[in-house]
Amino acid sequence: MMSSFLFRAMDARAGIFLGIMAAVIILIPAGNLLVPPGSPFHVPTYAVTLMGKYLTYALLALAVDLVWGYCGILSLGHAAFFALGGYAMGMYLMRQIGTRGVYGDPILPDFMVFLNWNELPWYWYGFDMFWFAALMVLLVPGALAFVFGWFAFRSRVTGVYLSIITQALTYALLLAFFRNDMGFGGNNGLTDFKDILGFDIQSDRTRAGLFAASGIALVLSFLLCRAITRSKLGKVLVAVRDAESRTRFLGYRVEHYKLFVWTLSAMMAGVAGALYVPQVGIINPGEFEPANSIEVVIWVAVGGRGTLVGAMFGAVLVNFGKTWFTAALPDVWLFALGALFVIVTLCLPKGIVGTIGSGWNALRQRKASADYEAGSDEPPASPPQSAGSQSRSSQDTSAKTAEPQPAE
Repeated sequence: MMSSFLFRAMDARAGIFLGIMAAVIILIPAGNLLVPPGSPFHVPTYAVTLMGKYLTYALLALAVDLVWGYCGILSLGHAAFFALGGYAMGMYLMRQIGTRGVYGDPILPDFMVFLNWNELPWYWYGFDMFWFAALMVLLVPGALAFVFGWFAFRSRVTGVYLSIITQALTYALLLAFFRNDMGFGGNNGLTDFKDILGFDIQSDRTRAGLFAASGIALVLSFLLCRAITRSKLGKVLVAVRDAESRTRFLGYRVEHYKLFVWTLSAMMAGVAGALYVPQVGIINPGEFEPANSIEVVIWVAVGGRGTLVGAMFGAVLVNFGKTWFTAALPDVWLFALGALFVIVTLCLPKGIVGTIGSGWNALRQRKASADYEAGSDEPPASPPQSAGSQSRSSQDTSAKTAEPQPAE
């Protein structure tokens, strides 16, 4: 059943993306491990780590695009789910240090020894096992999102009010995790990781493996999101985005659909955070910063919301620009980011990928019209409608059907 569900995601565009990702997942680690350092085709380890970080950001952007681009929920708090997944993985990595820490305690992490903790807190139990940590990567962000969404969506909180509440949520977690008595390392967070699943976390092979794992997670998440958006569920989500009141009037339990996609998106963000931490080597409360959530929204807007591929492209593009600007022109990076967002909002409201797609469809329509006028017997085919236009047309038809007819 799952294979048939994911099969719905396959078309020409999805095939192109999968082909590109397969090449990236294979060639980048191969260029690092198999090509000698003196070769121009050698990929240095730092580049593998940097690109692996970009892939985790792309997964986070994909999670935001699912709720914002297809359901109309503008989240300014997804950094919280990303950070919670990262902390879950960081706790596992800290438990793997054992006696190799600075203080040599086999149970307590170094920061707990430094703060005179006498025993391990109960919520750290089980994190010495990878399967438990992987489960918490999904359950902790998912549970928080479910509880938050249950109350918010049942109360019909929407629009800017919901966005402000999500931002308040991540800021509250930021303040909580800054406290030393929370047991998560306070301001310094969790760092000095040694190994993962028994492999040295600093070795080239481990770095390449983490890169490949990030790529595979991104591909699977893309297929899942695309299968959802191309299904009947996806059509309802787009209807909720474009006309929530009308969708509710037609009999759909809107809050259930929103809660499902919101929780799923949070779990995807948690996976992104879990893959991010072992590659960068640290997780601290700074990942909860509300500015991080706003930056993710910019990635999606630049690439094109409601396109999936555009969100991932925007994340990689903006972060590549950030890497270049912060090294070459560190004082102008924030101005460049702001200017990029303003330019895209004014000139490319559909984002880069969305604008290219609209232009391509318009070009095909003009070509088909020209062929028809030149003597073709068949009328020109309409270009494929976007999800939003399909939803609006179906809603209009449903609404007309539901309108009472005047008595004769």
